[in-house]
Amino acid sequence: MKPHRIRMAHNLIVHYSLHRRMEIVRPFPAGPEDIRKFHSDDYVDFLASVTPDTVQDHTHTRHLKRFNVGEDCPVFDGIFEFCQASAGGSIGAAVKLNRQDADIAVNWAGGLHHAKKSEASGFCYVNDIVLGILELLKVHRRVLYVDIDIHHGDGVEEAFFTTDRVMTVSFHKFGDFFPGTGHIKDIGANQGKYYALNVPLNDGMDDDSFRGLFRPIVHKVMEVYQPDAVVLQCGADSLAGDRLGCFNLSVKGHADCLRYLRSFNVPLMVLGGGGYTIRNVARCWCYETAVAVGVEPENKLPYNEYYEYFGPDYTLHVEPSPLDNQNTPKDLEKIRNMLLEQLSRLPHSPSVPFQITPPVTEAPEEVEEPMEKRPKPRIWSGQEYDSDVDEDEKPRRQSFNANSNSTSHC
Repeated sequence: MKPHRIRMAHNLIVHYSLHRRMEIVRPFPAGPEDIRKFHSDDYVDFLASVTPDTVQDHTHTRHLKRFNVGEDCPVFDGIFEFCQASAGGSIGAAVKLNRQDADIAVNWAGGLHHAKKSEASGFCYVNDIVLGILELLKVHRRVLYVDIDIHHGDGVEEAFFTTDRVMTVSFHKFGDFFPGTGHIKDIGANQGKYYALNVPLNDGMDDDSFRGLFRPIVHKVMEVYQPDAVVLQCGADSLAGDRLGCFNLSVKGHADCLRYLRSFNVPLMVLGGGGYTIRNVARCWCYETAVAVGVEPENKLPYNEYYEYFGPDYTLHVEPSPLDNQNTPKDLEKIRNMLLEQLSRLPHSPSVPFQITPPVTEAPEEVEEPMEKRPKPRIWSGQEYDSDVDEDEKPRRQSFNANSNSTSHC
């Protein structure tokens, strides 16, 4: 998760001359007041003040467990400055879309989808996605969030679990895998019921299987929900050969999601996320930048500052691994049918009451609901997707132990 992988992606983008087809913007870092639009005051104060030198001070040690900072989410030099840069990029991207200065806005340093209101999680400290969506909601009636990281987009789903102004769709590995949430029957609550879609998958997911789920589900979502803006989290740990992931997507298969969403001609924010084989992360985000600007780059890599990382083939694309796809056609058809049935229960394009557009320094009141009152997402219990016979009658308020021994990541 170090910024080095973003530097590598940027370097490839420049050497392919893709930057000449875009406006390159250096956004302002998000200020503490901007981050507080979603995160709690005491959590933001902690992130802004803690350093590796002061982490053992009594004023900070009592907060480490409370804010889940320490092991999977360590304190490092410049932690708050990194959070400000990441969040500022996504907020700035939203401002560009709101002002109609761009059709597509990209922030590869964003996509940190696990961070909660008062808690770090999975290498994520500040949820730039939620902050970017809050900015979009000032102008747009409905925002669609799509997540193709191998891990469930739990922080974003939780933030908007009870509103119909944001629809969340997450494609992820489900089972004995961080963060353990994202059951197919977690569908939102109250006004947000049916506005959370979860697509639980098994190891070895390949291009054809992924496309066979992604396109029909997203097509139905776009038809029924009719979002005014779309946010796509492009976590690259769903690629073949990732050090932590276990899917088998090619760069082209991963980028097909961006290509398909781009075809709807709706304002689109594109964000980064996880990805731990960094040469493939750089390849993927470079190619997806090319898809965003509508060009097909050569497979042979141009010489660049990190050329030796891409040997021995020195190509943009990599072949999927010889990995068994544990997602059977029968399972995929069942998932697809369940989700299309859920979408059929949605009213077409939910309306938004007339209101004065909030100023740029304020977030819409509709989404600022107390996080502690929201239902907790389901945690995988070691059973199959359809194990809960009477699930519709059961409350979904199980909690997740953030201090478990499972490894976390975006």
